[in-house]
Amino acid sequence: MPIVQKFIGLSFMLFTFFGFSQAVEISGVVNSLGDVENIHVLNKAEQAFTITNATGEFKIEAKLNDTIQFSSVQYQTKYVVVDHQVMLFKAMRVVLEEHVNQLDEVVVGKVLTGNLLSDIGNVDGKVPINFYDVGIPGYTGKKKTQSERRLSQAGDFKPKMIPGMLLGGGSFDPLINAITGRTKMLKARVDHEERDRLMRNIKARLASDFFRSNPLEEESRMDFFYYCADAPNFVKRCKNQTDFKILLFLRSKYRDYMKNRTEGNN
Repeated sequence: MPIVQKFIGLSFMLFTFFGFSQAVEISGVVNSLGDVENIHVLNKAEQAFTITNATGEFKIEAKLNDTIQFSSVQYQTKYVVVDHQVMLFKAMRVVLEEHVNQLDEVVVGKVLTGNLLSDIGNVDGKVPINFYDVGIPGYTGKKKTQSERRLSQAGDFKPKMIPGMLLGGGSFDPLINAITGRTKMLKARVDHEERDRLMRNIKARLASDFFRSNPLEEESRMDFFYYCADAPNFVKRCKNQTDFKILLFLRSKYRDYMKNRTEGNN
């Protein structure tokens, strides 16, 4: 083989080796029969984490032989190894299978035969009665917490209430509670409880995947989530938001949290 051909072949091999040994951005798409939004995509080797958008698309840093993990509540966890073809095209397509919990058959109560006359005598349960059955109006909305009920009872004073109070058509309780600071205290308590509930919900759903790409010792993780919950824009940024937007908020607070710890140690 001529020297020139050997050199070209060796150069190609070296180019391929070093090219594939570097991390590149992989564009991918997740396919499934169900919803493909908010699928967690993790490359632990590169400390890279992202989630899919509404159409299942994602982008993540990876190099040859890295293992990409795809996980979600409704799908079976899948691991995909980045091979030469993925590196060459910088793209991948992943098909996820739904996670089915199969339960053993359980018979509760008496067995019905299908014979109406015999089954009527075999059933001894009573049909529950609710307020609709007896024509009584009832509340079907979200149940209030104790603090929310107390705040509702305390009332929220407005200046326009004064004429009604003076004419005997309104209660003085909202005014008294405003003057004594009770309404303000109850509002602060309701806000605190809402932040705490939201924080614990986010922690239960996203903490495991978040800390894979944002390392933090176990004993400091709860402190980090309290730090996030104390942020003035916490509820606005996280309530009724997608996992992707919540993770963006957590990442921004993570940088601030780690910076504050470093400055505190110094």
